[in-house]
Amino acid sequence: MPAAKIHTTQHPFPKTFAMASQTIEKDQVHDEPADVEQSAANTPLQGSITDSKEAVSAPSPAGQDPKAFPDGGWEAWLVVLGGFCAAFASFGWVNCVGIFQDYYASNFLSSYSPSTVAWIPSTQSFMMFFWGPVVGKLYDFYGPRVPLVFGACLHVFGLFMTSISKEYYQVFLSQSITSAIGCSFLFYPCMTAASSWFLRHRALAIGIMASGSSIGGVVLPIMVHRLIRDSGFGWAMRAVAFLVLGLCIFACLTVKSRLPPSKTPLVLKEFVAPYAEVPFILLTIGARAQGMSDGLATYMISILNASSTFGRIIPAHFGDLFGVFNVMIGVNTFGAAVILAFWLPSTVSGNTNALTIVFAIFYGFASGCIFSIIPAMIARISPDLSKLGVRTGSLYAISATGVLIGSPIAGVIASGSGNGFLHLTIFSGVLMMAGTAFIILSRVKQTGLRVMVKA
Repeated sequence: MPAAKIHTTQHPFPKTFAMASQTIEKDQVHDEPADVEQSAANTPLQGSITDSKEAVSAPSPAGQDPKAFPDGGWEAWLVVLGGFCAAFASFGWVNCVGIFQDYYASNFLSSYSPSTVAWIPSTQSFMMFFWGPVVGKLYDFYGPRVPLVFGACLHVFGLFMTSISKEYYQVFLSQSITSAIGCSFLFYPCMTAASSWFLRHRALAIGIMASGSSIGGVVLPIMVHRLIRDSGFGWAMRAVAFLVLGLCIFACLTVKSRLPPSKTPLVLKEFVAPYAEVPFILLTIGARAQGMSDGLATYMISILNASSTFGRIIPAHFGDLFGVFNVMIGVNTFGAAVILAFWLPSTVSGNTNALTIVFAIFYGFASGCIFSIIPAMIARISPDLSKLGVRTGSLYAISATGVLIGSPIAGVIASGSGNGFLHLTIFSGVLMMAGTAFIILSRVKQTGLRVMVKA
């Protein structure tokens, strides 16, 4: 028998007062379920209300209710499109900086050694990753708009300053520091914002967004090379700056988060708290180990970036179907096998062109999923999406060390005695397998030793 009916028939006061009391109690049932359930043991009437609420599940952590994710719609896909433009302008630019090392070394920085010039692209890549925690905290506190606008201003300003640079320190400050920090503030907010709009198709959405960096890595080197030849270095950089400005304006207008900002004060513990979680720290170690092999991307950059476009999207789609950890483990194992099966023989045999091209295509595909699936993996093990920005930035900040020292280590190994490239191939393959092993351990920590489970 409903609680309201019992209350009406047994109430000793006039009927009008009973109806008013009944209405108030009904409002309390809907508006204050926590108070009703807390005092359920004291009142039989409220106990019956509590029993009727037992089927209702407890509220999910912030932003994690599956029914709250649109998983589509024009707003969500506009976020993906805006993030694609931001990735093209930021990470796509970082992907093509290798072309500048050759230009600087043979032109106005020819008086410097190649290793000294190499610090320009190496530091630029490091700065791209290193500022992740700061960008993440700004995202969590203000939402994506503030870091995006700040990053756009820094990136465009750095490019314009690079166009008038003539000395080493000028290029280093403008391109490796100012522009690179701007790229960092452009890239991370988009990856995090997409996670708040998608759940079932999260990896696919991030993959499409991240493919902008691959396409940028294909288009921008060709564009810069032709513009330098036809218009000179200064106007080539200015043309890129204007292109980046347009893309950044579109990104700033379209990228937004579904969740409201969490106005929590700055607590330094937030930056290190994720490292107390075993799955997170194992995932971080695995990502860092794979960052060490990024020096491979200096060979046949355009082919690698083109094939990585498909590597960012296709594995991400299967990650939504079969689990992001499962797909990441499979693709990384494939990447390690490609290094040992194609690049290793090319360092020993005399005919290397065909093997190197095949290696660039397959390895580009395998490496593409690193930037599309890892953000989805972080969201997968994050109990509170309102702190996803800091968590994503904390992982990539550790990966920054691999980006910074990976290329110099690869250079030392390749220039060693004997067949240096053979040693470099083995070194890279072992690192890929080590990174895969840590990701496997992170999955085991979540699901145990069960194999046929989506994770």
